[in-house]
Amino acid sequence: EFKAMTIGIVNVVGSSIARETDAGVYLHAGPEIGVASTKAFTGQVLALLMISLQLAQQRGFLSEQDLNSYCDALNDVPGLIESWLEPLSKQIQVMAKYFRLASNALFCGTGIEFPVALEGALKLKEISYIHAEGFTASEMRHGPLTLVRNFIPVVCIAMKSDPAYAQTKANIQELRAKDAALIVVTNEGNDDFKQIASFVIHCPSTKMEFEPVISVVPLQLLAYYIADMRGCSIDQPRNLAKSVTVE
Repeated sequence: EFKAMTIGIVNVVGSSIARETDAGVYLHAGPEIGVASTKAFTGQVLALLMISLQLAQQRGFLSEQDLNSYCDALNDVPGLIESWLEPLSKQIQVMAKYFRLASNALFCGTGIEFPVALEGALKLKEISYIHAEGFTASEMRHGPLTLVRNFIPVVCIAMKSDPAYAQTKANIQELRAKDAALIVVTNEGNDDFKQIASFVIHCPSTKMEFEPVISVVPLQLLAYYIADMRGCSIDQPRNLAKSVTVE
């Protein structure tokens, strides 16, 4: 309406967004059978990252050598996740059994991990019917902290590459003092939360910009296994549809 250039990042060729936008990217991730999209989310994050890298090079902020380094790191991500998936799934199943009866959950992330926290909360509420809320560390004392009590699961994403890591760590310590049942997703080899959290998930190492692609996997798996243990319809959650056709 205001003549702004619009770009669509979609999975379905010829979708309404693809037709209405000026330019775009097709993910070609294949059919997403479940109503709660997972690979489409990951594909969209990767597409945005690749667009950012291309623009950074064109604007002179990134050399060709650095761009190639990012491309090499990106090519390594699928292998990192694949080799991690089996032990991670076993760890997540233990957590899911512990938290399957929860009625509320909180997800905390800062910077580029904030959308991951939102994705984790969305997936949990969509397929397990547990009320979940995502927030940033800076918002914790502006509401979410009042919800914290014994047993409520609080999932915190705390990557050492995050400029706000120190603040996130302090918030996690405060949550622990409030008797939250903490799950911390962090870097491989980081033992800062060993004595604080109920569970610690260590993600394989990659470049900072690609960490959200990896850190989102345990959150999606947690939602899946909790939903499965609660007997929920994972692919077809109640009251939800793949396409929203009514405004």
